[in-house]
Amino acid sequence: MHYLSATELLQQYKAGTLLPSQMMQCYKARYQEINDKVNAFSFTFFDQALSAAHLADQAYVKGSAAPLTGLAVAIKDETFIEGQITTNGCKLLCNDVATSTDPVAKRLLENGAIVHGRTTTPEFSVAATCWSELWGVTRNPWNPQITSGGSSGGSAAAVASGMATFANGTDIGGSIRIPAAFCGLYGFKPAHGRVPEIPPYNIDPYCHHGLLTRTFDDMLLGYELIQGADWLDSHSFVPEVKRSKKPLSELKVAVSKNLGFYEVDTDILDNLQRTVDTLIEKGITVEYVDLDWDEQVIETAKTHQRTHMGQLLHKSWGATKYRDQLNTYTNWYLDKVESLTTHDILQANLHLCDMWRALAEIFKQFDLLICPTLATTRIPADFDYSTDNVYINSKKVDANKGWFMTYPFNSLGQCPVLAMPNGLCDNNVPSSIQLVGRPYEDDAIFTLAQYLSVTEAKSFYDDLFPSFSGETLHE
Repeated sequence: MHYLSATELLQQYKAGTLLPSQMMQCYKARYQEINDKVNAFSFTFFDQALSAAHLADQAYVKGSAAPLTGLAVAIKDETFIEGQITTNGCKLLCNDVATSTDPVAKRLLENGAIVHGRTTTPEFSVAATCWSELWGVTRNPWNPQITSGGSSGGSAAAVASGMATFANGTDIGGSIRIPAAFCGLYGFKPAHGRVPEIPPYNIDPYCHHGLLTRTFDDMLLGYELIQGADWLDSHSFVPEVKRSKKPLSELKVAVSKNLGFYEVDTDILDNLQRTVDTLIEKGITVEYVDLDWDEQVIETAKTHQRTHMGQLLHKSWGATKYRDQLNTYTNWYLDKVESLTTHDILQANLHLCDMWRALAEIFKQFDLLICPTLATTRIPADFDYSTDNVYINSKKVDANKGWFMTYPFNSLGQCPVLAMPNGLCDNNVPSSIQLVGRPYEDDAIFTLAQYLSVTEAKSFYDDLFPSFSGETLHE
C-alpha cells in the first residue's frame, strides 16, 4: 500500500475504498520499519498527521476534499513552515523555528496535503550527497552503500522507500534531479520563475523549487498546483508560452552522451542507448549531437553558486566563531566563497553566453535534448567532496561537480529539465536521463516523458522496488 501513487490514492479516497487515516497509519508503520536503514527524516509529526488524516476522512464523506486532501507529503528541512523547526542540516539552527511558510509548502497545505515529516539535507544544501553532523548519513534505498543524492536526499529516500506519497525539493545545482536520479524518481526543475521562491533566493536565476515523485502523473498533479505567480516573488510573474503542442511522432530529439566533456560510466551509457533505441523504434526523430562545451562549465557553475547563495551563507555563518561547528564540506565551500573575485563573476557570465550559443544551435533544430543525469552512480553515502576523490573510467574527475550533469541547466536556468529513471546500473542503483526543454517550454518534455514513463520507466515502483540491500527486488 505504501507504494500507491498519489493519483491512485486520490481515486480510492474519492471512491471510499481507502481512507487517508489508514494510509497515514501505513506510512507510520513503514517509517518504523524502514527509516533506520535509510535515515530520511529529521523530524516526524505522526500524531498531528493522524489527526489531520481523520479530518481528511470526513472531508471525502462530505464532498469537501481539496485536490491533495489526505496525501502524506514530506517537506525538505530547508523549506519554511511556520511554527516548525528548520535546521538546514546545521547544528547552529537546531532550534530555529520558522515564522513564515514558503510558497510551495503553503500551496501544498492549502490543497489538502498533510506534512507528516521533514526530510534530511546536507548542511545548507551545499553538497550533492546527503549527510551532516547533525542528522547523520542518509542512504540510498536501492543500495545503502551509495548516496541518496543531494541536497534533497532525504526527500528522495523517503519517497523511494514508500514513507511518503511525494516530497518537495530545491535545486540550485541539481538538488532535485541528483537525488531523483539516484533513487529512481521523477524530479522536475521548472524554468526559473515558474514556481515562486522566497526572497532573496527568488532573484537567483539558478535557484528552483519542485517535487520528487514515483510516477510521472504524480509529478504533473503536483506541478500544476505549485506553479504560478505569487506576490512574494516578482520573478514568478512569467507569462505562459502558448504554442501548438506537438504530438509524440513529430518531436525531434537531440541526444548528448557527455555534454561535450564529462566522463560517463559505461552502464549509464548503455541504458541511454537502449532508451534511444526505444525512441527510434517508435518512429521518433532522434540524433546524437556534439555540444561544444568543456570543463569551464564546472567553474562557471561554481562561481554562480558562490556569487549569490555562497555570499549569503558567508554573511551569516562565515565568521570564525561559527567555523568549528560547521561540517568539513561547508568550511571548504565558505573558503572558496572568500576567494571569489569580481573578475571570476564577469568571466562566468561571459562563459554563460557562450554556453547558450552552443545550446541554442541545438534547440533551433530540435524540440528537446536528452542526456544522462549522473555521470556515475558509484558515490558512497558518506562521500565528502572536500576530502575524497572520484574516478570515472579510471580518470580522476572534479570531486565537487565532475560526477553529475545537472548544473549546466541551472546556469541556463530558463530551461526546464525533468530527470526520470531509465534502467538499473551494475550496482543496482537506478540510472536516469534528463529531458531538457527550450526556455520556458514544458510541453515537449512532458509529451516524451509520458511515453517513456510507460516504456523505459514502467517497472519502477510497479514491479521493481528497492530491496534496501543492494539487490534487485521484483514483486
